[in-house]
Amino acid sequence: MSQQNKPQTPHGEQDSAAENTAQPDIEGVQDGSEDYVDAGDISADSLSETDELQAALDQAQAEASQYRDQAVRAMAETENVRKRAQRDVDSARKFAVEKFATELLGVRDSLELGLKAAEEHSGDFDKLKEGMEMTNRMLASSMEKAGIEPIDPQGETFNPEFHEAVSTQPSDDLPANSVAAVMQKGYTLNGRVLRAAMVIVAKPSGNKG
Repeated sequence: MSQQNKPQTPHGEQDSAAENTAQPDIEGVQDGSEDYVDAGDISADSLSETDELQAALDQAQAEASQYRDQAVRAMAETENVRKRAQRDVDSARKFAVEKFATELLGVRDSLELGLKAAEEHSGDFDKLKEGMEMTNRMLASSMEKAGIEPIDPQGETFNPEFHEAVSTQPSDDLPANSVAAVMQKGYTLNGRVLRAAMVIVAKPSGNKG
């Protein structure tokens, strides 16, 4: 009897001969075993790549830590430099006149000796004058060493940058706008005016002979 004429079961299934035909094993599909991957299936290349990534991560972390330490040390050194600079500025401000002050000590000693001699009436006036002249020379020398120079513009043209006019004086002998008299000397410190000289300025008298 041909394959087409083989008897069928009431549900359209084949007979027992058909049941003996080998069927695919789908048990593994049903229990999900096809998703399981054996550790032995992981290739050596995959392990090697993981090791390389971990090594790169470790190196990056080490470098980051090193740079962080360097940054902290640099910040600390910058702060130390700032503090040292501030101390130097403070010291320079406090002791800038130290050298000049040392020079003035001798001047004061000389003045005190002259005053003591005058109070005791034990010295003659010529010697007192000589002592005062010596003291004045000492003071001028000390000021010069410190960069302090006098402004004594007698007969010079009036210069408002260095001179302060307190009055005017008619004169036929002096050029107009020249310094006729110095009431008080001025001083400069390394070229910068400490005090302007107080002067009387000449002006035409208006007499034409």
